[in-house]
Amino acid sequence: MPDLPPLRDVIARHGLRARKSLGQNFLLDLNLTGRIARAAGVTPGMNVIEIGPGPGGLTRALLAAGAFVQAIEMDERCIGALSELGEAYPGQLTLHQGDALKVDVTTLCPAPRRIVANLPYNVATPLLLGWLRQVAAFDSFTLMFQKEVADRLLAEPGTKAYGRLAVITQWLCDVQREFNVDKAAFTPPPKIMSTVVTLTPRPAPLAPANWECLEKVTAAAFGQRRKMLRASLKPLNLDLEALGITPTARAEELPVEAFCTLARAIEYS
Repeated sequence: MPDLPPLRDVIARHGLRARKSLGQNFLLDLNLTGRIARAAGVTPGMNVIEIGPGPGGLTRALLAAGAFVQAIEMDERCIGALSELGEAYPGQLTLHQGDALKVDVTTLCPAPRRIVANLPYNVATPLLLGWLRQVAAFDSFTLMFQKEVADRLLAEPGTKAYGRLAVITQWLCDVQREFNVDKAAFTPPPKIMSTVVTLTPRPAPLAPANWECLEKVTAAAFGQRRKMLRASLKPLNLDLEALGITPTARAEELPVEAFCTLARAIEYS
């Protein structure tokens, strides 16, 4: 492995003070970044897409594991540090400066491909939802979120965290909690704990449904989550009893499959 300088030295030399506006919290613990790469199942020759690499802590672990990394970084200050890392691993790292929300990452490298990233917290959820629209294009996603967002991804019916994000994500993917990451592992430390999760696309969605219709019904149901479904879904003119849905139930009580039933009813009504 190349003899690389400590990340703190790289940050100081390139003046990489984390910017709150970019949702930056740099991960400097190389034992931890190695653990993320292992959780993602990174092996030599694998195509990996990383979002927001910053000074390159996780990037080092991915490259050391032998991956070919496509890194998207919005902050031009980080490009110099990442370029040095690319020189240390010739041919393994390709940099793309820009906004990941505007990039079709499926065009960056051939399949099979995985996304492994410590996501910028301010855009983590919209990034994930964008990728889920192309879920079949990916082998897996191993991502770090704020713990409260990870809890929402993993939430089960009947819990406070269960909502639209859980329904959409679990409809398309198996979601696994890998481990929590203490805020002290970051520079600067965020206000709350983080969690690494792996999302593995299902061979087929949990139940048949149209994305737009599923979004519509979950928005109506969870937008008034304390109301009974007969009230929150009244504008959709659905015969809940005929669909096998208890009208007096609330949104958080329904499993993903039941929301798919409602979505199909909207689509074909």
